[in-house]
Amino acid sequence: MAILNILDFGAVPDGTTLTTGAIQSAINQAAAGDRVLIPAGRYLTGSLFLKSEMTLELAEGAVLLGSQHLEDYPKIATRVAGIDMLWPAGIVNINRCQAVKITGEGTIDGQGAVWWHKFWGEDENGGMLAEYSRQGLRWVVDYECERPRNVVVYQSEAVELNGFHSRESGFWNIHLCYSHRVFLQDLRVSNATGPSTDGIDIDSCEHVRVERCVVSCNDDNICVKSGRGAEAQRLAKTTSDIVIRDCELHKGSGITLGSETSGGIENVLIEHNRFFGTGVGFRIKSARNRGGWIRNITVRHLRLEDVSYPFMMQLNWFPQYSYGQQVGEDSPPHWRKLSEGVEGTDGLTRVENITISHVTGRLTAPHHFSRAFFIEGAEERPIERLHFSHITLQAQEFGKIAGVNKLSFEQVSVDAPAVTLEKNDAYER
Repeated sequence: MAILNILDFGAVPDGTTLTTGAIQSAINQAAAGDRVLIPAGRYLTGSLFLKSEMTLELAEGAVLLGSQHLEDYPKIATRVAGIDMLWPAGIVNINRCQAVKITGEGTIDGQGAVWWHKFWGEDENGGMLAEYSRQGLRWVVDYECERPRNVVVYQSEAVELNGFHSRESGFWNIHLCYSHRVFLQDLRVSNATGPSTDGIDIDSCEHVRVERCVVSCNDDNICVKSGRGAEAQRLAKTTSDIVIRDCELHKGSGITLGSETSGGIENVLIEHNRFFGTGVGFRIKSARNRGGWIRNITVRHLRLEDVSYPFMMQLNWFPQYSYGQQVGEDSPPHWRKLSEGVEGTDGLTRVENITISHVTGRLTAPHHFSRAFFIEGAEERPIERLHFSHITLQAQEFGKIAGVNKLSFEQVSVDAPAVTLEKNDAYER
């Protein structure tokens, strides 16, 4: 098993010389069992594509800096927010591989500000978001505005991601899609800001473990998904057997199931996680055209501090984004896919058998806003068998619970002295 140092292939550690070719040459040279070493230094790069049975090691002090030019990220077949389409590759890609590792104490830095400004301008009210919204196209702009991800694991098996830091991604930080037996541990994920800068997304995958990760971002910290719309329902790629444990969540929207649910989500264990100043604790979100199911979910032993919405479940989430318009055959393929939701009652996601236990939530200051429960199921297809036990929450508002059959509380204690206000029904992410 050889160690291939990228400096021996001509990589330049100055942070300004594009060194994609040198790093890719080292990867291409690697044989089964070899390790490609990124030593300390700053390396500007576009998309890199790993091989089966290799390890990419990011040494302490090593930084892979994502290029800020879209031409350095070739368009490839992938999935973006539930839609299969052509989209720029990530910075580090594990595509159709097996037995691959990314390890070490180094960093993958997406230098994402250029991509965030492209989406929403420098003031978060302009850019492509404002332009498309004026045309009534809010539902499509996320897919039109191409932004690289930091790490993509696609159609792969037996993958380990261990120890490194992912930061300032242009879009999602770490995206696992159509993959099996993926193990993430001791990762650090951080995004100061940026639209759709999720921490970790688990998308139509099976047998995934996420352990001891620290995530702070500007959207869902850790999200479990299974595709959006009629195409994803036909593909029927269910996300199942997922474990998320011993993680620490800071800024962001918590641990989320959805909103892409069309392939189904089942058998998820979320335990022993800690939340500090997070927008949401445990969250379920879907829309009336997603279909699919969320079932057999166990959430236990959570510690929440200054969390605004400890429990949020919305099955008619963000209509401006969730519901596409009917378009003609001359429209781009991804526009047509977005317009093809799951119709009628089949579009109502089945949510059932959710068990939440041993959760404590506290506020470090009485003025910090918190709504204990914000649960909105569908009247035509309510959430079934939602059980809370051994819950102790400090909050300002108790909140709202609707659209649930067989809701049960066992040893639930809530301090919520303020009136539940309608103005707090909105949550932006």
